[in-house]
Amino acid sequence: MLRHYTGVVWNRYHKLHIAGKLFIWFLFLFYISFGIFVVVVTPARIAQFLYDKARLLAATRLGWLGLIATMVCVSFPPLIGHTTLVTLCGFAYGMEGFYIALAGSIIGSGLVFSVLRLLFSKRIRAWSAQNEKWQALESVRAKGLPLIILIRVSPFPPWVYANSLFASIEPVRFWQFIVATLFISPKLLLHVFIGSKMAALSDGDQRGRMDTRDKIINGLLVGGGIVIAVFTSWWVYTLVQSHIRHLHGLPAETDELAAEAIEEFDEDAPLLSPGPGAGARSTESLV
Repeated sequence: MLRHYTGVVWNRYHKLHIAGKLFIWFLFLFYISFGIFVVVVTPARIAQFLYDKARLLAATRLGWLGLIATMVCVSFPPLIGHTTLVTLCGFAYGMEGFYIALAGSIIGSGLVFSVLRLLFSKRIRAWSAQNEKWQALESVRAKGLPLIILIRVSPFPPWVYANSLFASIEPVRFWQFIVATLFISPKLLLHVFIGSKMAALSDGDQRGRMDTRDKIINGLLVGGGIVIAVFTSWWVYTLVQSHIRHLHGLPAETDELAAEAIEEFDEDAPLLSPGPGAGARSTESLV
């Protein structure tokens, strides 16, 4: 299993253009530098600084509205940061941050879906007409709302690209997309919970009032929440891929192409391509 996914990652890395490879190395160096920064400054000081800023945000009159607006912005590709902002909702507002996270997620994804669908309806049809994998994915859509929901709660494609993915599948209706998006509520709740527990451990005053047992429990809750999030994400993604590849009533070739369309969807396909000819280039890159 590990060898398989390592091979997949390695192959995708080699298919990247030079700019993509440089970006990967930039991220690698960034995280190395960030790790050194954390060690030098100390996690306690960084955590306290973040907690103080989060409390300032929570005390701001319309801080929650600014947080929702930011979530709407990062719902548009190629921006990232949705999961971080959801965790920040819990970090700043506790479990009440769930309502902020849910509102920002629904409004942001719905707006992305509507804008991309209205502005790029012709490109969607042109893309679908020349891309076998997209035609297969639109055939899978005939299996109804349950499968749409399953794909929506999958961690891959990532949040921002999943929004453009559904906008690209012309048979998917807006109401189906919104209903499917509501099913990510448990995931949002989990990340808000993790954020709320991280806040309790980040504040020196709260941490000082905790005994060793409380610190261990809170630490285990944060760690356990992260493990659950990673495990469920992997499980749901595996379930989606397996389900699509074994759909009844569709040819095996269609199932396989649809699964590949989801697995390989990125910023090149199809609404985010730079020009009319990009569709053909993206099709070639997927083969």
